[in-house]
Amino acid sequence: MKFPILIPNIFNYPFTYESKLNLKIGDFVEVPFGKSKKIGVVWDYFENDNNKNYKTKKIIRKLEIPQLKKKTLDFLNWFSEYNIVPKGMALKLALLSGKPVAILDKKFYDEFSFKLNKNSFQLNSEQKKSLAEINDMNKKFNVHVLQGTTGSGKTIVYFEALKHILQKGYQGLIMLPEIGLTNQFEKKFFEFFGFKAAIWHSGISKKNKEIIWSGLTNGKISVVIGARSSLFLPFKNLGLIIVDEEHDQSYKQDEGIIFNARDMAISRASFENIPINLITSVPSIETYENIRKKKYTSSKLVRRYQNASLPNYEIINLNNVKMDKQSWLSKEIIQKVNFHLNKNDQVLFFLNRRGFSPSVLCKKCFNNFPCPNCSINLVYHKNKNSLLCHYCGFKSFLNRECSKEGFCDFIFCGPGVERISEEIKKSFPSKKIEIFSSDTMNKKSSKEKLEKIMNNEIEIIVGTQLISKGFHFPNLNCIVVVDIDLSLMGHDLRSAEKNLQLYHQLSGRAGRTGSPSTIYFQTYNFNTKLIDDITNKNPEIFLDKEIEIRKKNNLPPFQRFISLILTGNKENELEKEALKFKLFISNNINGKILGPVSAPIFKLKSKYRMRLLIRGAKTLQLQNSLASIIPKYKFASGIKLSVDVDPISFN
Repeated sequence: MKFPILIPNIFNYPFTYESKLNLKIGDFVEVPFGKSKKIGVVWDYFENDNNKNYKTKKIIRKLEIPQLKKKTLDFLNWFSEYNIVPKGMALKLALLSGKPVAILDKKFYDEFSFKLNKNSFQLNSEQKKSLAEINDMNKKFNVHVLQGTTGSGKTIVYFEALKHILQKGYQGLIMLPEIGLTNQFEKKFFEFFGFKAAIWHSGISKKNKEIIWSGLTNGKISVVIGARSSLFLPFKNLGLIIVDEEHDQSYKQDEGIIFNARDMAISRASFENIPINLITSVPSIETYENIRKKKYTSSKLVRRYQNASLPNYEIINLNNVKMDKQSWLSKEIIQKVNFHLNKNDQVLFFLNRRGFSPSVLCKKCFNNFPCPNCSINLVYHKNKNSLLCHYCGFKSFLNRECSKEGFCDFIFCGPGVERISEEIKKSFPSKKIEIFSSDTMNKKSSKEKLEKIMNNEIEIIVGTQLISKGFHFPNLNCIVVVDIDLSLMGHDLRSAEKNLQLYHQLSGRAGRTGSPSTIYFQTYNFNTKLIDDITNKNPEIFLDKEIEIRKKNNLPPFQRFISLILTGNKENELEKEALKFKLFISNNINGKILGPVSAPIFKLKSKYRMRLLIRGAKTLQLQNSLASIIPKYKFASGIKLSVDVDPISFN
């Protein structure tokens, strides 16, 4: 008997093999492939083998591992079609290094066994109403958005909803946008439920991944808390998916296999016919439009925990104050911060720039330090005494012979969090200060640092946008946005939406336990209405305006964008190839092609980059037409194509 076997690799179709074994769709098998042996899965359709003469090879053996469910195969097939990804690569996402894992001894799963904590958490009337609305919808596929002011207790509400699902014998998946959130969240989960959730992200060990993967296939693990890749895990009986901070841009994977994990999570819930809850303080434009169209249901939490009030806002107009040379903090801000420190308030200085300075310039020869591999400047990290590229990881030291005479004499242009931290230490020499960024919080010491911040042992925090993502700091009652003008710059079509979400999230870090709190914005911008808009307690006013702008200009979510990036080693050849490729596909796709143009970051990791942008109707016809035409085009040697459906960033 013949069977279609999909190999987890770059193939977009299964291969045909023979066997006398009693095999079913989703079974794992070992097959001969070339001169080696591969693990594959019995797929749900055969390759198109018309007019092919070949000798069919035999399947070596069936693996004694629970099969992949038909619903999982359906999802992977759709994922492949939607994102224009080979089916074999979609399958690879669901496996560990392209391989499944055998069932392990029961002892490995004991700590993840479902058992409920006897502690009871009291919900207020608003939370009870939202929970009732969620439970009413959590029976079959439905997208429900729980929107709540930061600090309103959204987590407890969806924990209660998850508890309801787990008591029926189902499994649950909670997705988080950042690895850095898992430690604090894991602790919160255990306090509520009384058992451990399995943590899944790129940083966990191979052994733990094997335990989790196998424990989910046999139903021994009840809940996974995970990053993007957790979406593809082989749950035996998945009953609910929760996407926390659904608006977060980090759900978009923009390297390798490109996809939006939030959107794909909704799709997986649809194939599984289970509910999915999207959690947010300010929904993404796409989610908000789906609520308006009544495609998604929603509930809201307006009151903060213990009726804590949202922070007040004050604008410090830097045009009216005199700043010291090489200073980034006004005297007025120093006074305000002193006022809060005297009350034993914790203070956060926010600047979304890592390192010490984003650019270094010699004041004699006027040369700067560009990355040799990317068309951007190297960022100076004083703590590491080195210049770093935040894109390719290139590292250099701060010494260079000057073209004028001797060695270069450097000027540091602009501030990063390290530079702000130095200035703060001069203004507040007796205070304990900690930098909170991906450079400092992805290390083993991050758990210890978080506990110190929560216990108010750290009095002043200097942080990037990482700090806005769901952390709970009970004593934080003062936030200083060092320069809001920096985050308002740029021409990204999503920049207004991103800023709205960022500053609402940021404001949610302050005043969570009821104490009066304030956010201070330093700005040179006379247009303070912009700040008023993005900090309005009712973000829907801003979202409604943004929706109308998008609709008028046929921008997402009203049309689909697909970004095609061509990369190559030689600039001139790449430009010619991009034009040639556009002409080839222009008559064969159901959409309008814009470009080619140089990508904003024209050179990245030693490769030049040209961009084509395709816009069209929100149907799979656009992807299908592209998927059929791309394989027919033979790219010149050294030139590669990457496809990004529904791009978020246009770098």
